[in-house]
Amino acid sequence: MRGDLDLLRDVLTRPHAAGVRADLARTAAGITGLVAIIQHDRSDQRDAHGWFATAEGAARESGDREMLAWALARHAMVPLNYGAPKAAADLATRARGEAGSKPSAAAALAAAVHARAAASLGDHDSALRSVADARTIAKHLDRTQAADTWFGYPPQKHHVHLSQAFTLLGRTREAYAEQEAALALTRTPSVMTRALLEMDAATCLNVDGDPSAAAGKAAAVWQHLPHAYRNGLVRTRAEALHHALPEAARPHLTEALAS
Repeated sequence: MRGDLDLLRDVLTRPHAAGVRADLARTAAGITGLVAIIQHDRSDQRDAHGWFATAEGAARESGDREMLAWALARHAMVPLNYGAPKAAADLATRARGEAGSKPSAAAALAAAVHARAAASLGDHDSALRSVADARTIAKHLDRTQAADTWFGYPPQKHHVHLSQAFTLLGRTREAYAEQEAALALTRTPSVMTRALLEMDAATCLNVDGDPSAAAGKAAAVWQHLPHAYRNGLVRTRAEALHHALPEAARPHLTEALAS
């Protein structure tokens, strides 16, 4: 990616016809957006925000509103996953506006992210409306839009997002169903995805009145995680559960998180 970015930087300093420059800007938006996603997954929030800002600027220059909607929706996941749900909801709303009414991966992602953000804010009605929107859009995606790519919105990712939304809403029956559907479609090791789904399941156990089982499940998930994954998203979700547990149920998970 560094080589691609250096090449793009060099090419974009030269004069080009409007159509060519728009294509180059769109390519730049895609590549810088991918860098931003990687930095987000590495828990470098500040750098992720910077790269997403670059991606959004390039997408605007390209005139590709779908690319801009994708960049905004992916950007929304940074504040969503790191404790700023209002900022996430605002970015997701902007993404949906850019995506327009045509079904697209970006529109579906924006709806799903907004559902999670609204659920985190305690706005249950808005969250459920966004869940319904995400489901409706996902049903109408073509094969390209639903492909398991950086820019697609495949069924597996759809269920992962809805698992978190329903978990945050405390609707455990729907959350368990989404977790089961997501795991059935997770055919690769996907260490982080599986861990996040299991943390959702542990949170649901606590909501259902079994905090000891919740703590035990979360601790087991944590202890089986490679050390490279014990930061960022998985830790954030584990710590949120730890905070929600009654004090008597915390020691097992406290010990695991300290390991």
